[in-house]
Amino acid sequence: MSDKFKILCLFLLIAILAMAVINLNTGFLSLNFHDFWGNASNSQIAEIRVNRVLVMLLAGISIPTSGFLMQEYFQNPLAGPDILGITSVASLSVAFYIFFSHDIFLPEFLQNSFLSLSAIAGSLLLMLVLLSISKRFQDKSYLVIFGFLVSAFAGAIVSLLQFYAENQSLKNYILWSFGANNMVSRNQIYVLSALIAAGLWVCFNMIKPLIGNSLGTSYAQSLGVNLNRLKIGIIAASSLLSASVTAFLGPILFIGIIVPHFCRLIYNPSRLWQQWILNMFLGMLMMLLFSVIAEKTQIPLNVISSVFGIPVILGMLLKQNKA
Repeated sequence: MSDKFKILCLFLLIAILAMAVINLNTGFLSLNFHDFWGNASNSQIAEIRVNRVLVMLLAGISIPTSGFLMQEYFQNPLAGPDILGITSVASLSVAFYIFFSHDIFLPEFLQNSFLSLSAIAGSLLLMLVLLSISKRFQDKSYLVIFGFLVSAFAGAIVSLLQFYAENQSLKNYILWSFGANNMVSRNQIYVLSALIAAGLWVCFNMIKPLIGNSLGTSYAQSLGVNLNRLKIGIIAASSLLSASVTAFLGPILFIGIIVPHFCRLIYNPSRLWQQWILNMFLGMLMMLLFSVIAEKTQIPLNVISSVFGIPVILGMLLKQNKA
């Protein structure tokens, strides 16, 4: 690793620690050091803030990694975690659960758990479908087309459900779609961590084949890269990483497009191992920043990430058009 990369990582790590401390001190009440230890009067509020920081760190690791994998595999800087339709199906699963479970009485903590489980179940089901049909699609573009069709179909069904939904069910779905970083419990964080760890493990094994794939299909095959195994690994890793965050936080996936772009601007884009590390560091920093803004302004997390991401994506399109 070069000295420039080490200095860059050190700077990002310091910024992440500083932003995490700011997050812990952001809210309606001012907390002191003792509130985060023992059974202090504000210990429950302190636990909520710690959970908020932890889930933002996990989201900052997983979403940019998913976007990084998609962009490197499809060789398209505008590809994102939702390109395969995973997040759309997760949203559809949540919509089915919210709109059809209002007559079933469940405690509040179970409602949140089943909501997340429904999103994960729907996403993993689509992942299995993608893995089963990926062998028939030799051209990468067919996967993108299939993902677009799935997203369009899921969006149409969600719109239909919203049209006939009761007011409270519709409100609950809209609140979920905004993204809520304060509603994740410690047990849910454990589940989220396990899913993300599985996705990162698959990603770790895909970086080396991705390096060969970036040099061209023929050259990658001459190096012994199993392109079909690479495709399956990319689908599995991206699905696990994006679906898990969508299940617990809602569709906040814009940073999956913009963070890999920023990382390629600040460091050599051909160094994929270093790019992956930078994506995770910069993703954590941006999610913590968005969390502070959301707490200060009471604007939903999904709205903040979209408002920040849309101008960046527009700039990328204009830059590509000039090229």
